Amino acid sequence: MRGFLIGLVLLVFLSITILSLRPGGIRRQLRFAAKRLRLAIVLGGIYVVATTLVRIFWPDGPVADWGLPALAVGLVITFTVLGQNPSSEKPLSRP
Repeated sequence: MRGFLIGLVLLVFLSITILSLRPGGIRRQLRFAAKRLRLAIVLGGIYVVATTLVRIFWPDGPVADWGLPALAVGLVITFTVLGQNPSSEKPLSRP
């Protein structure tokens, strides 16, 4: 139990340190992380709904065998494209 708590504190400390070092500071990086979390929740919901529909309407066959992995790959590609940081035209400066 002690090792778990030490690891949890270490993980939080390292995450804050790494996010603070990235361009734009911790507030900007947390905003990007929140955007990615919302996107992951939406895409995960799409996958859960699709899985439920496939299990109800097509429990056997190629849709159940190949459809869900294809959907998962499509959702990963969607997350990769939509979850990118916006490109900054100007160099970031700290106030």
